[in-house]
Amino acid sequence: MGDMSFLDKLLLWLHIGFAVFAIGPLTAVTSVTPRYIRARDVNVLKYLNRSTRLFGLLTLGVFVFGLALGRSALAKPYLSVSMTLFIVAAVLLVIIDRDQRSALQALSTENTDDDARVQTGRIAAFSGLVALIWLVILFLMVFFNPS
Repeated sequence: MGDMSFLDKLLLWLHIGFAVFAIGPLTAVTSVTPRYIRARDVNVLKYLNRSTRLFGLLTLGVFVFGLALGRSALAKPYLSVSMTLFIVAAVLLVIIDRDQRSALQALSTENTDDDARVQTGRIAAFSGLVALIWLVILFLMVFFNPS
């Protein structure tokens, strides 16, 4: 790390900063969503859905600054696998966002027949899978990064 340029150090700082301040909160808000669907707390669900969108968009900073930092090394297997996993996580997050919105819609109606059980299960499963993907990417970054 001593031979890194100022630009590389800045990119690394931004990459890690976005990871800490976007991925951490994103993982927290998606993982608690099922609890508030079961509690039928529409106000908290609205907040969690807005937070999922905000932090989800901010995670793109992790990807962009990682790409800029990796530049010439993007063909290395650990980076290719990490980028692919990131895209898989992004797709799962889009599904989580959709399920949060459909759960909100179901719980906002007068009809209490739809308890959003399907969305609850899928959000729980996908948010756990996304958290696991983040950990795998972290493992790859720490243990396979030559610098």
